[in-house]
Amino acid sequence: MEIFHRTALAADMAGKILFVSPTSASSSGLFLAAPRRTGKSTFLREDLRPQLEEKGALVVYADLWEDRKADPGDVIVHAVRSELAKHEGVIKRLAKAAGMEKVALGGLSFSLDRVGLGDGVSLSAALAALSDESGRPIVLIIDEAQHAITSDKGNDALFALKAARDELNSSRHHGLRVVATGSNRDKLAMLRNSRDQAFFGAPLVNFPPLGADYIGWFCERADLPGPLDPAQVLDLFRRASFRPELLGAAADALRFAFDLQADAVAGQFAQAVEEQIAASNNELLRVVHSLTPLQSAVLRVLAARGNDYAPFEAGTIAAYQAVLQATGQPADAKADVPGVQQALLALQEKTLVWRAARGVYALEEASLSDLMAADGLLAMVPPLAATAAAAAKATGAG
Repeated sequence: MEIFHRTALAADMAGKILFVSPTSASSSGLFLAAPRRTGKSTFLREDLRPQLEEKGALVVYADLWEDRKADPGDVIVHAVRSELAKHEGVIKRLAKAAGMEKVALGGLSFSLDRVGLGDGVSLSAALAALSDESGRPIVLIIDEAQHAITSDKGNDALFALKAARDELNSSRHHGLRVVATGSNRDKLAMLRNSRDQAFFGAPLVNFPPLGADYIGWFCERADLPGPLDPAQVLDLFRRASFRPELLGAAADALRFAFDLQADAVAGQFAQAVEEQIAASNNELLRVVHSLTPLQSAVLRVLAARGNDYAPFEAGTIAAYQAVLQATGQPADAKADVPGVQQALLALQEKTLVWRAARGVYALEEASLSDLMAADGLLAMVPPLAATAAAAAKATGAG
């Protein structure tokens, strides 16, 4: 299938990733944020990786979203092992470092299962051997990297990569760059905002969305009975939150409208895109409207509070209670800590809520907050100051 390439952007980004001046912080890693389904992963695989390789880098790619049942730490380790398996000389180096003078490749003398977290060959040692054997800088791309902090193994893998980065960026090796991407800027920021995080201080930048050049390419290839106006389609693309699949779905619908006349294409395409946007929004809201009263209250408060959300504080419990009352629940309907814990677990299972291993919660899709607000679902959530004051007053009265 033909895809739209962003070669110039990829070449520029690859050069910046591989060149690190003494005053740069990018050796701590580079973090790229972009909403899901906006072409980020395609760019990584089809444009950035080839450019990095063309400039001499050895690229290792790990997608933490591909198998959501797999532990993120295991996914990262597996990606490294898969690359090691391609290099016989590296395996010999690791075997010798493990105290084995002879290596039976393909036999049982040395297993790459020994590479990983905890006992055995560390990620740092494995990547150092790979760097030395290849004589090339290594770039590890972690797609949807925010999932790494949802498990202890994932957190351990990040700190193992920090150790590897510090070792490989010394004068003894050829360098390691970690490129972490994510679909939610706030969640991705958790990997580098605090001093106890492995990549503290790494630059976090917004990935540039597809623009007019992509729209021109799309309009030339739409294969409809009549032409599309790129300016009009670009405006529709913005309304679709820069998601190519919505434009593609609209074009597909029109291709099978066999009585469509050329002069009606532009108007029908605009209508089809609006229908795709509405269908996408309605599907998310359908799940929200199917929640139990307490699950709904918890989700509304989380969506309204954002980064200030503290699930079990007295003020937050009071906010849940206020939402339950405002939505017409019986007077004896109660929000308590055990119930909230169960509600948050259910919201995670429905992929509405994301949880970091250290107990921080966020919306899985950042855009859900705006969607819920537009649907009037957040209007009854009391302001943070109001519930905090009410909780303090209740505590004092007790």
